[in-house]
Amino acid sequence: MKIAVLDDYLNVARGLADWGGLAEAEVVFFDAPLPADDAARAKALAGFDVIVAMRERTPFDAGLLSRLPALRLLVTTGLRNNAIDMAACRAQDVVVSGAPGHPDSVGATAELTWALILALFKNVPAEAANMRAGLWQTAIPASVAGKRLGLVGLGNLGQRVARVGQAFGMDVVAWSPNLTDARAAQAGVQRVDKQALFTSSDVVSLHLVLSERTAGVVDAEALAAMKPSAYLVNTARAGLADHDALVRALTGRLIAGAGLDVYPQEPLAADDPLRRLDNVVLTPHLGYVTPSNFVAFYGNAVAAIAAWRRGEPIHVLNAA
Repeated sequence: MKIAVLDDYLNVARGLADWGGLAEAEVVFFDAPLPADDAARAKALAGFDVIVAMRERTPFDAGLLSRLPALRLLVTTGLRNNAIDMAACRAQDVVVSGAPGHPDSVGATAELTWALILALFKNVPAEAANMRAGLWQTAIPASVAGKRLGLVGLGNLGQRVARVGQAFGMDVVAWSPNLTDARAAQAGVQRVDKQALFTSSDVVSLHLVLSERTAGVVDAEALAAMKPSAYLVNTARAGLADHDALVRALTGRLIAGAGLDVYPQEPLAADDPLRRLDNVVLTPHLGYVTPSNFVAFYGNAVAAIAAWRRGEPIHVLNAA
């Protein structure tokens, strides 16, 4: 059996699980992104019976899957992966199993959200760079106390971010397509409509699940409604925001800046215009990256492969 472990950018997968326990298996670790086109990706993955995908870093659409006749098991870290065509996998008799993360890492994305918010308000990246250049106090940082935090999505992560904002003395409001006054009140948050959230918030943070209904929810109109002094933070999914419209808004200073951890294509291209802007704080999709999460991801991936070999697949995501 041949197993491909994809997108191991940090070169940690080999040491975080007992791959040797999968008897008579050849395990190949890929520490760089696969080529962009399906033909080249299929060539790189030819002959593998099992592929372990790290979240949504590598998409598996029907076109790529059709070029992988040997594939029988696709394991994804986490229990949701919008980058895998589940129907195409079923049609090709490919089992898709999830590999759960660690419960202690649930709040990691909320922590990163606040790292980005505070870095923006306190001008941390620029001041850190200026200190290394021998300078001292080059701008007056803003305070978050008394400012309005607008949450687009008030699920588990949104509520975690809300509690921190409240502790800082912020006015927290929320909106999502399904949010009710009662659910918002339970979280101690005021529900407002989408227009009010974007026009009145000093920082807008995205915490929705990406779906057909939520894709592009932050469009050019929403960005134009924001205050020129406001920030946008996205640690959820890139598809929630119109990338080109966001770049235009940042380049034209229609908003003060953005904190971003997710991108339409990952890794972010070296020549992407976002990398050249001085009013953004960029992190390389770190929201779910914790030691405990990676140990759980890879350990559960090995368990999923072993269960499938026994004819008892677990955490199946594409069951009929």
